[in-house]
Amino acid sequence: MGARPDDTARAPGTLTPLRDARTDDAATQPMDNRSGRKHAYAAMKGRVGVILPVFNEGAAAADLVRRMPSLVARTFVVDDGSTDDGCDTASRAGATVIRHEQNRGIGASIRDGLDAARATGCEVAIVMAGNGKDRPEEIPLLLAKIDQGYDYVQGSRFAAGGTSVRLPLIRGLLIRAFTVVFRLLVGFPGTDVTNGFRAYRLALLDDPRIRVEQPWLDRYELEYYLHWKFITLGYRVCEVPVSKTYPQRKANYSKIRPIVDWWHMVRPVVLLALHLRT
Repeated sequence: MGARPDDTARAPGTLTPLRDARTDDAATQPMDNRSGRKHAYAAMKGRVGVILPVFNEGAAAADLVRRMPSLVARTFVVDDGSTDDGCDTASRAGATVIRHEQNRGIGASIRDGLDAARATGCEVAIVMAGNGKDRPEEIPLLLAKIDQGYDYVQGSRFAAGGTSVRLPLIRGLLIRAFTVVFRLLVGFPGTDVTNGFRAYRLALLDDPRIRVEQPWLDRYELEYYLHWKFITLGYRVCEVPVSKTYPQRKANYSKIRPIVDWWHMVRPVVLLALHLRT
């Protein structure tokens, strides 16, 4: 039913790769960022936007903005009704800040970030945590796959080479269980469906079968809705190993509320699997 990492078949309305690295000279091939060597993605220069949804994260977003690799043209910090001054700090660090007067949800924040990225000419979006759990230094690992012709790249802390630091045991078990269910439903052998560190071509959102404007996607639903759609519509999808680091303090390690927000995450899978939503 779903795409596999090495699929070559494309959905109707196939996207044209920015560049297929397999046909380029060796001098321009993607190289492993962990080795400290630089990447050369000439076709992507100026076309990559990073979206950081933020709600009361203090100075974390500003630190991420300062660490963005040179391939990133714009960083969009979406302030989802914060009451601290963290987004002002991010603005001074060079981010474009989009403000919500009140908390609307991470889905609404990502949607507004995607709209802003498209409006400013970006062709590739990176979505990552605004609280410092993801590393901007690993963005080239995701972009390398986009550069090779993939449409959507999912980061995974559980894939070979990925790392997970201070992940609470119960949370880890729930993530793995949800990932197994998702894998069985869509056929994609993913290992970390809840990891919010992702990259995709913004042209995917032009597909009329992908309707991100729906209000029911405002909370955690949007991320899993997009994940389901990109896979089941036959776009070229893959995973890359990344790191995820939780804070040392156990209190408030996540904004996800038990039960209530778990349902927001599971709801798209249930509704799409039963064809109750499109």
